Amino acid sequence: MTTPFGALTLVSAAAAALILLHHLVARPALTATVRLRLLLGLAVLPFITAVSSTAFGLHRTTERDFCGSCHVMTTHLRDLEDPTSQGLAARHARSPFTGPTACYTCHADYGLFGYPLTKLTGMAHVWNYYLGGYSGWSLERFHAEVRTAKPYPNANCRQCHSGTLASFSNVKEHVALTDELEQNRVSCASAGCHGVAHPFSKTAEELAGRRRR
Repeated sequence: MTTPFGALTLVSAAAAALILLHHLVARPALTATVRLRLLLGLAVLPFITAVSSTAFGLHRTTERDFCGSCHVMTTHLRDLEDPTSQGLAARHARSPFTGPTACYTCHADYGLFGYPLTKLTGMAHVWNYYLGGYSGWSLERFHAEVRTAKPYPNANCRQCHSGTLASFSNVKEHVALTDELEQNRVSCASAGCHGVAHPFSKTAEELAGRRRR
């Protein structure tokens, strides 16, 4: 789907190309008007193209079909798109608020520098896929050996699911595990609590309910 940033990228790049092509073909005298036109074609429009294409690319990486475009992630995407799946991630992906960007919404590190830090961390995925050998791995090996780089933070869940509402504080399990949840010693997304996000990628031991330490 073409976004406003994508359209702006195409328009500004095409306009710059036309200006430069016209100058190379027509070879007009360097009047003030021609100089101004060259300034647009060589500086202003390319700058707009660079900024808008970067914004378009960053937005594209938040979409779940982009996340599922690598072959090792296809099962994750299929699970999210399965209307009968009861996995935690699939249930969240059916929400109209997070659905199109479900992967990014749940995995992004929130905070002042959350957006750029998440993007920088994502470059490690690119490195591992193209230079680390993941592109040649089978799905079976990927599911068996690869885990998240760090424990999933409960703070990400609580960006939407506030721990201050009665629906949370009146649950006895939440009260009993308050300290563990705050210190991230027990995960909201564990098999013994709200269920693992991607059940098909877990081992039998993990699905049996072992909690993260």
